[in-house]
Amino acid sequence: MKIEQIKQLLPHRYPFLLVDRVLEVGDEHIVAIKNVTANEEFFNGHFPGAPVMPGVLQVEALAQAGCILTMEKKIDNPEDVIIVFSGIKNARFRRPVVPGDQLRLEVTLVSSRRNFLTMSGKATVDGDLACEIEASAAIVPRDKL
Repeated sequence: MKIEQIKQLLPHRYPFLLVDRVLEVGDEHIVAIKNVTANEEFFNGHFPGAPVMPGVLQVEALAQAGCILTMEKKIDNPEDVIIVFSGIKNARFRRPVVPGDQLRLEVTLVSSRRNFLTMSGKATVDGDLACEIEASAAIVPRDKL
């Protein structure tokens, strides 16, 4: 899945769209890519002279991958809903993510009940674990926001 298909499923846009490509998507699992470039806006302040991708944005990239999975495989009318975080547990950061890295995002849907879902995810760079999370989200009708 390339960027134009991703933009059909996610409401995010630059500079907050954090998934560049989807490599594979199954019924319960997705693998996606975020190319981390030196031109990212957040590197201007995090940190000058020693740029590091903020952990919260790594978590957001994993969440966006999970949303793509859910929209693609679980939602009949993705244009009518939006998926929002409802919780983050056990977020761990294992290595810095810097310009030039390619973040591989792997997310598994753990459970899905009615309008709530739970997922687990990990982000790696060159096979090294950078970030891992457990997260929950709610599927909300767009007209309720």
